[in-house]
Amino acid sequence: MATGVWILIVVIALLIGAVAGFFIARKYMENYLKNNPPINEDMLRTMMLQMGQKPSAKKLHQMMQAMQAQSSKK
Repeated sequence: MATGVWILIVVIALLIGAVAGFFIARKYMENYLKNNPPINEDMLRTMMLQMGQKPSAKKLHQMMQAMQAQSSKK
């Protein structure tokens, strides 16, 4: 009887830990993405204008592809 109770307590504790871990990780990722949004084409266009470059559609597309390739290597 005592062994069955201990097994039940361990299983319940694992389930509670998994659920709590999920919500903590979700909250962390929401805050991370809010503070560090992913770069999109509008941001690249603004950066290029600030650097004095004329942002053509081809150049923006090339930069986005290069950034996506770099992030997929990690």
